[in-house]
Amino acid sequence: MIQLLSKIENGIGALNEVFGRFASWFTFVLVLLVCFDVTVRYLFNDTQAWIMELEWHLFALIFLLGAGYTLKHDHHVRVDLFYTKFSRRDKAWVNLVGAVLFLIPWCIIIIIFSFQYATTSFQVGEGSPDPGGLPARYLIKFAITFGIGLLLLQAIASVCNSVITILETNEENEVID
Repeated sequence: MIQLLSKIENGIGALNEVFGRFASWFTFVLVLLVCFDVTVRYLFNDTQAWIMELEWHLFALIFLLGAGYTLKHDHHVRVDLFYTKFSRRDKAWVNLVGAVLFLIPWCIIIIIFSFQYATTSFQVGEGSPDPGGLPARYLIKFAITFGIGLLLLQAIASVCNSVITILETNEENEVID
């Protein structure tokens, strides 16, 4: 059982590692784009709607594609009043309960509603409401579904990791007794 859970966790982790590293390159592109935009805006008193929208889209992609990666590396925001003092096993229980009761259901709800939101946008051929803005706004809306899907997968990997930790600490305790 532990081997199967470990394979699932490692497979999902590898997937989120790829997308997280891919998303990190969007940060570089976003910095270049913002520098270009600021330079053009201040030197020529001009900017384009598509540039500003692309900045927002890149920022969204960084956040969405990086969410699962961030959870994988346990770098998400957490209020650690008690957690840091917990044993490894107790942390696993907190992570397990938090993922099962909060994170996984939240991800499923967001995936369902964002998919409907993106599908409607695709069906009407939604583009930017601004003249000169980006076409195909539904692409960034589908990115919501995809990014939260990656987060959901990483939540499942987190559940696997928590169960492994709980089972291993139970086995260690049984050997000691």
